[in-house]
Amino acid sequence: MKVPLSQLASLTGGVVVGDASRVVEKVAPLHTADSVSITFAEKPEKVDWNSAPKAAAVVLPQGSSVVVPDDVAKLFVESPKAAFERIAAFFHPKIETLEVGVSPKASIASSARIGQNVSIGAFAVVGENVEIADGVKIYPGVVLMTNVRIGANTVLFPNVVVYENVRIGANCILHANSVLGAYGFGYDSSTGVHVLAAQYGSVVVEDNVEIGACSTVDRGAYDATYIGEGSKIDNHVMIAHNCKLGKRNMICASVGIAGSVSTGDYVVMAGRVGMRDHLTVGDGAMIGAMAGVMANVPAQARIVGIPATPEKEQMRKQAALAKLPETLKDYRKLRKEVAELESRIAALEQACGDDPQACGDAPQTGDDEPLTCDDAPQTCDDASQT
Repeated sequence: MKVPLSQLASLTGGVVVGDASRVVEKVAPLHTADSVSITFAEKPEKVDWNSAPKAAAVVLPQGSSVVVPDDVAKLFVESPKAAFERIAAFFHPKIETLEVGVSPKASIASSARIGQNVSIGAFAVVGENVEIADGVKIYPGVVLMTNVRIGANTVLFPNVVVYENVRIGANCILHANSVLGAYGFGYDSSTGVHVLAAQYGSVVVEDNVEIGACSTVDRGAYDATYIGEGSKIDNHVMIAHNCKLGKRNMICASVGIAGSVSTGDYVVMAGRVGMRDHLTVGDGAMIGAMAGVMANVPAQARIVGIPATPEKEQMRKQAALAKLPETLKDYRKLRKEVAELESRIAALEQACGDDPQACGDAPQTGDDEPLTCDDAPQTCDDASQT
């Protein structure tokens, strides 16, 4: 696709400085841009433009006075990132591979209720009493068990499995191989045999939620496991039974959340965080990558480490830990010196006994001179008074 820069300016509401007729053929990040690419810089003052690859054009924030090479056209916009995303979407129009309608190779229960403009791909299975709202896209291999509810315009990518009685809101995205409503990992072991505990609850996913590929949300034991409105869950995330996630949480890849954890709104968990069961995380808390969370997290807290503690405290611990080899070396040296001092004191005390004059006959200790009362008169004075 070849597009003049003036057209992209119209698309984004921007202003061109330079050759507005210059032709752009593709979008590219700054470090890979070439002479036919358009790129962007949110913070152009931090870019070394002399060494940066030469793009055909660059999207810059309004009011920027940064000096860009003369042969690079400039497109000034209010938000460079948002404008660049719009340009990227223009160069990469979405190609719909799933037609509206029900594939003849899909299996649809007679009691299922399907809205308008719904797409259901081959080998999808829609169980009894399932309700699918308008505009839903169900890709091949999806399985919806009994009594599932799917909100309008939600997309389920291939091989998603939704167990019975699960509720999914509108405008959600469930990526391939995600599983909602599987049995929770709860067992009664009182008899010496692991017996599966109650699994009568469900999962409720509110509107505008995205769940990544191969992620799992287990059903509650008696109540529902909740995923709050607007939350985004990355790939390979495990959310256990009875959890209640607040609105607009960001849960990054490979996070594991044990049962009955509750989070507030706008919580962020970075990659591979692990949380023990029955904890509470306050609004706006941020948990660093690979943290092991063993206690409740206050609102707006920033915690890291194993076990997770406030960020500044953990940084002090890490700084101290880096000095441990040197500290250990000093400690061993001090222990040796203390042992030598204790040996000399013991020899002195033995030599003095009840007779201060005997201190002059104290035995040799290694290469040292004999210990006498002149070396430690106070000790001998103390001995003479007993």
